Amino acid sequence: MDIKTASALRRLRLVSGPEAISFLLLLVCSVLKRTTDFNAVPVMGAVHGFLFVLYVLFWADAWNRAKWPLKTAAFYFLMSVLPAGGFFAERRLKREAEDAVIASRARTEGVVNA
Repeated sequence: MDIKTASALRRLRLVSGPEAISFLLLLVCSVLKRTTDFNAVPVMGAVHGFLFVLYVLFWADAWNRAKWPLKTAAFYFLMSVLPAGGFFAERRLKREAEDAVIASRARTEGVVNA
């Protein structure tokens, strides 16, 4: 994995957590709007919208650079539209990055899979 691919995956991983948190907060604000006089939906909607757009842009970049199959790309996109899905995406992206680092180190050290 080259540095640009690793950077694209890292950007996607770093935005997935805040995007998931903003989605959950937006849901809470929506409930509070209907049950109380508290209305933070316009603010949280804007914050979540911004983070969602960042997630989609970073997702498209990661898909392009990592050459994911359609199934993997669809999984990461689905995680962006599910409440708390970003947490699962972040965990899986972290594991994928760690595996890539291990594989890269093994290649440089000349270790061959048995």
